[in-house]
Amino acid sequence: MTARAPMTAPAGKVRSPLRGREFGLVWLSGLISDTGDWLLMIALPLYVFAITGSAIGTSTVFLAELVPVLVLGPLLGVFVDRFDHRRTMIVVNVAQGIALLPLLLVTPDRIWIVYVIAAVQAALAAGFNPARYSLLPRLVPTAQLGSANSLIAVSDNLSRLVGAPIGGLVFVTSGLVGVVMLDAASYLLSAILVWLSRSSHPVPAADAVPASAGDAVPASAGDSAPAHPVGFVRELLGGFATIRRTRPLSSLLAIEAVASVAQGIFLVLFVVYVVRILDASEAEVGLLRGVQAIGGVLGGLIVGVLARRLSSRVLIGWGFLVFGVLALVTWNFSPVSTGIAFYVAFFIAMGIPAVSVGAGMMTMLQTVTPQSAMGRVVATVGTSAQAAQGVGLLLGGLVADRLGVVVVLDGQAALYLLCGVLALVSLRE
Repeated sequence: MTARAPMTAPAGKVRSPLRGREFGLVWLSGLISDTGDWLLMIALPLYVFAITGSAIGTSTVFLAELVPVLVLGPLLGVFVDRFDHRRTMIVVNVAQGIALLPLLLVTPDRIWIVYVIAAVQAALAAGFNPARYSLLPRLVPTAQLGSANSLIAVSDNLSRLVGAPIGGLVFVTSGLVGVVMLDAASYLLSAILVWLSRSSHPVPAADAVPASAGDAVPASAGDSAPAHPVGFVRELLGGFATIRRTRPLSSLLAIEAVASVAQGIFLVLFVVYVVRILDASEAEVGLLRGVQAIGGVLGGLIVGVLARRLSSRVLIGWGFLVFGVLALVTWNFSPVSTGIAFYVAFFIAMGIPAVSVGAGMMTMLQTVTPQSAMGRVVATVGTSAQAAQGVGLLLGGLVADRLGVVVVLDGQAALYLLCGVLALVSLRE
């Protein structure tokens, strides 16, 4: 097991990471880049549906975005660890902007271009986030990591709130060409902001631990790495070895997998619950799906304060427990009322513990993982979560008709409660 940096802030007042110029630039870069991602995520399915009128054709866009992440995730983590994280983010943003240009050639008989670009963009985005999270410990002191991750959650939810409606509006008014131009500009601006930043803090104490023989990694970020395939495979396996050797990481991986199965069940049955049980309209489905981002913004601000006082273990464990209880109340509230206002409140509230869980898990991962393996670990955990979510998608669809929607969603909430208990028991400092 690797040595760990402190997981709680030292006594005394800790200032907000946003007051630091370097983190502020990277935070703003992520907000702009993620907003660009949402523009595309909204516009491409709309375009395909307008051309084909097919639900299957539209869903294929989402499949095209998912497959590259599952296949390439851990491999991209190796590249993130090989190269300087700032340069990686800049290169990815520039590549995202350039990769959009073939969409200008799309016509009804060239619809295949949409699927190719969706896959390419998803693959590039899968390299951007591990680089950003790997860079974070070099931008802020360890005591500010929890707050910094909470602020990134604010950024993620703001980009969703802003990017989704803008993507729809620009598509309606300017077509796919307008979306491409605005999206490309967002990636270029994001790259410029990262270029203006500089890392200024030493890495966490975990890096003081030498890598084992299974870790073939550069001596420092930005050093050139051997291009030999054997070296590449050793680095890839070294990332898995880091997770296996470090008990908090293996526990986090297991907890994340269980939670992702629960998330997959939710994605399948959310619409069914709202339409069948609440007898709501399609517009109300969209409303409930969107308001959780409001809770995410509020949660980021609240958890940013709590992270200075509470350990990552507490944020994760109690975040899951509160989320599970709120989910149980939500799914079983329909006998009391089906008024949509109640469910708006429930979904906003669930956004707060969701941020607590996400910020706590990322902070613990960053403080126990050697910097030389950070990209691989982040990418592996993220890819495993995507795969587990796919299991939840299949599971929810298979058992809902047999057991009933509410029963299966109660089981989903129970999985979150299980995650909370596992976190409090297995992540003891």
